[in-house]
Amino acid sequence: MTTPLIDDAVTASVADLARRAREASRELALLSRARKDAALLALADAIEANMPQVIAANERDLARGRETGMSQGLLDRLRLDEPRLSAIADALRQIATLPDPVGEVVRGSTLPNGLQIRQTRVPLGVVGIIYEARPNVTADAAGLGLKSGNAVILRGGSAAEHSNAALVAVLRDALTQQGLPADAVALLTEGGRDAARALMRAHGLVDVIIPRGGADLIATVVRESIVPVIETGSGNVHVYVHAAADLDKARAIVMNSKTHRPSVCNAAETLLVDTAIADLFLPDMLAELAGAGVLLHGDEGTRRAASGRDVAVDEATDKHYDTEFHALEMSVAVVDGLDEAMAHVRRYSTGHTEAIVTEDRAAARRWAAEIDAAAVMINASTRFTDGGEFGFGAEIGISTQKLHARGPMALPELTTTKWIVEGDGQIR
Repeated sequence: MTTPLIDDAVTASVADLARRAREASRELALLSRARKDAALLALADAIEANMPQVIAANERDLARGRETGMSQGLLDRLRLDEPRLSAIADALRQIATLPDPVGEVVRGSTLPNGLQIRQTRVPLGVVGIIYEARPNVTADAAGLGLKSGNAVILRGGSAAEHSNAALVAVLRDALTQQGLPADAVALLTEGGRDAARALMRAHGLVDVIIPRGGADLIATVVRESIVPVIETGSGNVHVYVHAAADLDKARAIVMNSKTHRPSVCNAAETLLVDTAIADLFLPDMLAELAGAGVLLHGDEGTRRAASGRDVAVDEATDKHYDTEFHALEMSVAVVDGLDEAMAHVRRYSTGHTEAIVTEDRAAARRWAAEIDAAAVMINASTRFTDGGEFGFGAEIGISTQKLHARGPMALPELTTTKWIVEGDGQIR
């Protein structure tokens, strides 16, 4: 495959930005927790003080999205209003309350020769984040980067161009007012896809790239980057209603997992129902989902259960079961027991979040032990796979890979370690 050429001017511009971010990261790495926490509170206050400007910029992006036929799910991801901006500010304040990971001793010992060794958390350095129409990522990345001592270079999607620019301007101004380098938060605003490619090839200037978005974006970054990548995978998420489920719990969990916010990666995309309870559970469940506007795709057992309730369910295909819809749309299948449910998940899962609803503890233990996913839910909504919900304040992404980090990534996941060895003249 031929590597796309990048405009030399764009490469030089991104390299210059990365060098300035590198200088900023060295300063951030030495900050005390008190300085970082004070700055985080200042960032939160600045976002709330500048809500009108940010919302006006966001409305320009929303208007363009509506004109170009952007889906309702993507428009929902893009939208910023006062409650959402308040939530973003609150997330920054929550990050300020969390322990500072920098300097934490992971392990240590004194060797027989008297050498004292300790493995200590240190910042990654410069973190590049490539993401789509999620302007909340802009503030989350800035806050988590600051607290963990990292500079961040952001490459948001064109759909959120004005929103991201407004947010970054607010954040950089607040950093300056706190006596901190504005280049701790940088935004690539020009150069289009060439700028993103240049960021992915800035090896030695950028320490890690984190993509956040759909499967195509993530695959592109993994394929093209020569900077190490932490892969935040897509979420083809399942809820399995086991034969021993409490059906009232199951209905609430399914509805929340699918309809609470269908555009996000922890929303359920497939419902699996045990054949032992399908006739009892599925007719009402399908009617409730359809009543909430969910478009349904189902296998033969699902369509049979729907027929008596006049609920429209079209025939599900492999493509449906393999799709992350990001919308009020769901695939449904009737499965013959726990083993068949787990086989279905193994075939289609992206390893994000998988949920079982059951009162059978043995079944729950098997699900937890045998399902290979970053998060496994037992009798709880899939919507809880989230850094904020886990008590992390915010997240930089949900990693579905197994090296370095897995699951919601927050402060500890934005650090690496170094070994510090202290002696008194020992030689080998």
